[in-house]
Amino acid sequence: MLYYLLILLAVLLVWNIESRFQKWAKYGVYVAYCYLVPFLIPLWLFNPGDSANALLPARGFRIVCRLLGVKYSVEGKENVNPDSGGVVLINHQSILDLLVLSILWPTIPRCSTIAKKSLLYVVPIGFAIGLCGAIFIDREKSSQSHEAVNKTATQINKRQARVLIFPEGTRNGGLKLLPFKKGAFHLAIAAQCPIQPVAVSRFTFLGKNKFTSGEIKIKILPAISTKNLTTEDIPRLIDETYELMSKTVDEITQ
Repeated sequence: MLYYLLILLAVLLVWNIESRFQKWAKYGVYVAYCYLVPFLIPLWLFNPGDSANALLPARGFRIVCRLLGVKYSVEGKENVNPDSGGVVLINHQSILDLLVLSILWPTIPRCSTIAKKSLLYVVPIGFAIGLCGAIFIDREKSSQSHEAVNKTATQINKRQARVLIFPEGTRNGGLKLLPFKKGAFHLAIAAQCPIQPVAVSRFTFLGKNKFTSGEIKIKILPAISTKNLTTEDIPRLIDETYELMSKTVDEITQ
């Protein structure tokens, strides 16, 4: 613990020296907190796999967000049905997306994430996110992926759970959303649950040699029903969701 606190102190001392150093100083604070989170593991062992375990570290991430000079706002909270499960889709930009998730967690209850199975072996991060309810999928083995989709769909309906997925499949700091993968839509149709699109403004405060003060704007869009839809409807559903999220990201980015 003392080691990480010393790191925080060191990066804070060079906080305002020069923009390039400021960028890495801020990343240092962020990464240091990420490595502090696993110290909560003993508490989570009392209720392993519960997405509510993420609420405590999420509070810390929101404090880190302020320390980094990043403000945030959430619009559209009324679009979240507290009594329904679903698939939550959000655009993926940076390793800083954990800040976005920490902002959303109190607003979208019973929400877990989908993660690459390889992350499970990143000690202690993989174990920690597993205790917070993350669902690990091996994308290289389609049979296991299909099995995971079916199990997850069952949990969505049984527990009215929500699963958060980045439909682009990878980080994208560009000006246009990447094409959406089909996996999230297969899951929503298998569970016959709504899709909850969430648009996040582009991180304009980030750049090659900058990490300035800024604002993250999040807009929770109205849910899209998948009732009575089949896999044949997936292409249309992808197009509809993509256009809606892409348009909204442009609107809320300044």
